[in-house]
Amino acid sequence: MTRVLVVEDDPQLVRALVINMQARRYGVDAAPDGATALRLAAARRPDVVMLDLGLPDMDGIDVIRALRGWMRVPILVLSARQGSAEKVAALDAGADDYVTKPFSMDELMARLRAAVRRTEETPLAPETTLVETPEFSIDLRAKKVVRGSRDVRLTPTEWQLLEILVTHPGRLVTQKQLLQEVWGVSRAGKTNYLRVYMAQLRRKLEADPSHPRHLITEPGMGYRFEA
Repeated sequence: MTRVLVVEDDPQLVRALVINMQARRYGVDAAPDGATALRLAAARRPDVVMLDLGLPDMDGIDVIRALRGWMRVPILVLSARQGSAEKVAALDAGADDYVTKPFSMDELMARLRAAVRRTEETPLAPETTLVETPEFSIDLRAKKVVRGSRDVRLTPTEWQLLEILVTHPGRLVTQKQLLQEVWGVSRAGKTNYLRVYMAQLRRKLEADPSHPRHLITEPGMGYRFEA
């Protein structure tokens, strides 16, 4: 049974979440604050964490950082904070998804299922070098991209960006993460670099660069690769 840790101080919302998840055969633990959440996570090892940012004893982002110090399970943020800065901060701290309150319970359950699926998928092993989409294929070992029957020439920077996204399939990679890994910490705020290089990658790889199917933008947050 998949076990979910709900970290939320609103009793009515906790009750609704517990009812909906138990009806779908999830096991549920609930914590009303960050300190209780950290104790429960250590004692019962959840498979997924659902976390509000506005907790009574500590900021939810600090809870995310603490959890990420020793566990890699998916963390879904549930928050009334709608600003892109809050979303980016949560994702940079280690959250995997961000759901803004109020939300549809059906949408939340779909996001929970997606998080569980990602944990069940086999990670891209070092010997697994070929990634295929309907438009192009990527050989990670040979550092080669083919579209149709033709090789695609990528610059070293384009390749670095593509490789990071492809080796995290379906996962949101934040702008800050990409900038730091490709250009270094000193360029972590240069989001215009990303826009330029992602546009170049789409022109080279996507059938319709203005409506990409594989190199997806999450506005204000980052990018996602979908095969």
